[in-house]
This record gives sequence, structure tokens and C-alpha cells, in this order.
Amino acid sequence: MNKFIKSFSYALSGIKFCFKNELNFRVQVFFAALAIVLGFIFSISVIEWQMLLLCIGLVLSAELFNTAIETICNKIEPNYHPIIKIIKDVSAAAVLVLSIVSAVIGVIIFIPKIFN
Repeated sequence: MNKFIKSFSYALSGIKFCFKNELNFRVQVFFAALAIVLGFIFSISVIEWQMLLLCIGLVLSAELFNTAIETICNKIEPNYHPIIKIIKDVSAAAVLVLSIVSAVIGVIIFIPKIFN
């Protein structure tokens, strides 16, 4: 059980690291919090909550993975390397794609409520 509890502290350390060191992660957390507040304000449905929370979890997880990938790439090759650039660009692109899809889902959920 002690190993299980320690694993949570390691995970929380990773979140803390990203929040402290990664501007994009803080921006994503801000928009996640805003979406949650809007969810309460507009009393979104259960299915809308599920979609919203899934999007938040996916985007934040992608941002965490992106940070891990960039960190290991920087350790492997601290200087510019074209392959490392591709790895970092593709990793960042994954976050961008998820963010765009999540934003579209947010628009689908909230725009009708805002105009009603």
C-alpha cells in the first residue's frame, strides 16, 4: 500500500512540475477551470459534463506527455537536431489537435446555452 501512495506523490510531483515550469500547461488549466465554471453556470447535462471532463483530461494528459517527451529529447540531445525537432513538433501537434477538438466541443456545448 505504501508503494501505491508513493506513486500518487510522484504523479502529483509531475503535475506540480508542469504547472510551475510550463506556461502552456497553466493556460490549459485556466481554460479547464473556466469550462468547469461555465458548466455550473449553465447547468450542462450529464453527457455534456462527461464530454467536457473527458476533453479536459485528454488535453491536460497530452500536455503532460508533451512535456515528458520534450524533456527526454533535451536530455538525449541538448543541441539542435532535425530528428529531435520532428519529435518535439509532432508531440506539440498532438496537444494542438486535442485542444482544437476540445475547443470545438466546448463551443458546441456552450454557444447554444449562451444565446438562449
